[in-house]
Amino acid sequence: MKLSEIADNPGSRKKRMRVGRGIGSGKGKQSGRGGKGQTARSGVRIKGFEGGQMPMHRRLPKRGFNNIFRVEFAEINLDRLQDAVDAKKLETGSVVNAEALVKAGVLRRSKAGVRLLGRGELKAKLNIEVHGATKSAIAAVEKAGGSVKILAPAKDEGEAA
Repeated sequence: MKLSEIADNPGSRKKRMRVGRGIGSGKGKQSGRGGKGQTARSGVRIKGFEGGQMPMHRRLPKRGFNNIFRVEFAEINLDRLQDAVDAKKLETGSVVNAEALVKAGVLRRSKAGVRLLGRGELKAKLNIEVHGATKSAIAAVEKAGGSVKILAPAKDEGEAA
């Protein structure tokens, strides 16, 4: 093989369509832009514009509420913890907190903290430090011989103290 013999895969490069080159080319006259008016022009199509009629997004009533103070937790169930222990990602008897879960690859990120949920069963003895836990999760961990410590939620920098 020589340098001059190297070529792209067939069909990987396509010539661009030259528009506005006569009706016979198939892309002449309006050049694939349809009729006249605002939609045929460059850069002035208004999203949601309905020709002066009140747009749909302004006709419909607004619903709902966005709580700007919402605290979002990373949630983890007991069965996920047990799977991590079985896969030797977590050690029994060790402290399991947000950093340990992220480092072990059980969670991708800890968000504002970790909340423990009670799905599945836990056989391993774990000392868990989380920012929230359900009653069933706490009961299951203590039944397996472990402990659950509830931490205070992590404060954001923008939050008033």
